[in-house]
Amino acid sequence: MSPAPDPLDKKFEEDKKKHEEPHRNFTMKQLRHFDGKKAAPEDEEFKPVYLSVNGTVFDVSDGRDFYGPEGPYEKFAGRECGVALAKMSFDEEHLDNLEGVKSLNFGEKNQLDEWHEKFKYYRNYPVKGRLLLDSALPKADRIVAKEELAKYNGEASVDVPEGYGTAPIYVGAGDQVFDVSFGGVESYGPDGPYHKFAGKDVSRALACMSLKEEDIDNSDLSDLTEKQLKTLNDWIKTYETKKCYPIVGRLGKKDFKL
Repeated sequence: MSPAPDPLDKKFEEDKKKHEEPHRNFTMKQLRHFDGKKAAPEDEEFKPVYLSVNGTVFDVSDGRDFYGPEGPYEKFAGRECGVALAKMSFDEEHLDNLEGVKSLNFGEKNQLDEWHEKFKYYRNYPVKGRLLLDSALPKADRIVAKEELAKYNGEASVDVPEGYGTAPIYVGAGDQVFDVSFGGVESYGPDGPYHKFAGKDVSRALACMSLKEEDIDNSDLSDLTEKQLKTLNDWIKTYETKKCYPIVGRLGKKDFKL
């Protein structure tokens, strides 16, 4: 008879899961950020080192001597390298070629599978999420109705689309809809401080720097001051350029201008 599971082991695993970062989605641009270098010359700390193997993003920071700056595989840092690993190649044409995995021959596919197994089970590199091509995302100019926006509220009931690491989380700001599952799961997911924003047009709440329900549920911007509109514009710029959240649609506000 097998021994009963140790309750302390179970508690350890539960605590470990609580402290692990939830899986997220990555665009190619976001992944390039995690190259193991310093974000600025004056910084003391180095960025983590991530790479993608056929769309699975691993944190290989423990292998910084190999994949970090001046390492023999530094070219792979912040890149999709499935085809390159399968072909044992450092050629630029084989990097960031996620679609090219489909064209690998039998032997190359086996080689790729072996690399994936090595990263996940032998090296135990943590999986951070999934890489998606821009072409796999919803069109940025489509109109997202209020009902559709509300569906992507970060709750567990939302299905995870094929190829995604986690379900999309939509946030409306200005006339744009951002998918904040690309790096914002901890903030906008079920336990996040901004979870109230998920699945809603929060333009007014952002402009007023407010978490009040009356501002979150009110999309009217007609009475905002010039200073508040500037604050909203700053938030939109942060989403677009600093966070690099992909734009997955528009709210269709005909008269919206900043």
